Amino acid sequence: MDVSLFDFDLPEDLIALRPAEPRDSARLLVVHEDGRLEHARVCDLPAFLRARDVLVVNDTKVIQARLRGIRERAGSPGAKIELLLHRRSAPDRFWAFARPAKKLHPGDTLKLGTSIAAHVVARGEAGEVEIGFELTGARLDAAIAAEGETPLPPYIAGKRKADTRDIADYQTIYAREEGSVAAPTAGLHFTPELFTRLTDAGVTREHVTLHVGPGTFLPVSATDTSKHKMHSEYAVLEADAAARLNAVRADGGRIVAVGTTSLRTLESAATPDRTIHPMARETDIFITPGYQFRTADVLLTNFHLPRSTLFMLVSAFSGLDTMQRAYAEAIRERYRFYSYGDACLLFRRP
Repeated sequence: MDVSLFDFDLPEDLIALRPAEPRDSARLLVVHEDGRLEHARVCDLPAFLRARDVLVVNDTKVIQARLRGIRERAGSPGAKIELLLHRRSAPDRFWAFARPAKKLHPGDTLKLGTSIAAHVVARGEAGEVEIGFELTGARLDAAIAAEGETPLPPYIAGKRKADTRDIADYQTIYAREEGSVAAPTAGLHFTPELFTRLTDAGVTREHVTLHVGPGTFLPVSATDTSKHKMHSEYAVLEADAAARLNAVRADGGRIVAVGTTSLRTLESAATPDRTIHPMARETDIFITPGYQFRTADVLLTNFHLPRSTLFMLVSAFSGLDTMQRAYAEAIRERYRFYSYGDACLLFRRP
């Protein structure tokens, strides 16, 4: 498909720089199966779901993945560098995006923050480097947590620096499995009180894990979707959770994916007969209009970037015409966009 079909103009002032307070007070644009649009709040979610429905949330935890420091090389002045850790390759190694990458070469030593000693192991493609650390395992994790910064997406980081508020704001309340450099942002809207009301309404909850990589922010640069190479991310769905999800559907309940990461995990785990299987592997599933969904009936998600794989996914879920109309309505009504913004609740088009 022509990528320009997924383009739209977004006023800069609609990009949210802070989340709503409380979290579940964010606005919610409901897109019904027939394309009808309805305005609500995230706290109204129980009214749109029913007993026997199951929420599927992504329990990945964002790490303090942005590190700043100095490259030290004999006979050369120190150069300031910035790293965005995005994939662990060993207990003492990470692949990272470096700025400026051209200043780093294998063998260079690095001082990151005030306490982390490291070196460049290898160079990769598109500004990637593999970094080896003197610390390893839990000690390295603790040092990164102490010295690193919240890896805010570029459309926020370009407008303000990360601060202590972001440590909590850019994390779901159910995050537990460390590994993401970006939050599964649909989950940021939940509060303990909202979960209590959903439980009281008979809505259950299951967890998947997908460690979100920086590729989630990248617009599609190809002119046709068939030419785009999707980034790969590690995802896990446990066997007992898969069995319960299959049982929910057999009992007439609906699967409600909280976020595109949860949906991509479910779709990666399902076979053509719509059975959901356990998985623990990389997935690079790329969902565009025409895709036949096997799992979720409902999707809670934020508003996404133009020309992004995520806007393509929601257009596949509810129809491109419908989502173009929904986003036009959201812009007209001044909904807040992107990671800290408002949400939409999509009921899958039959």
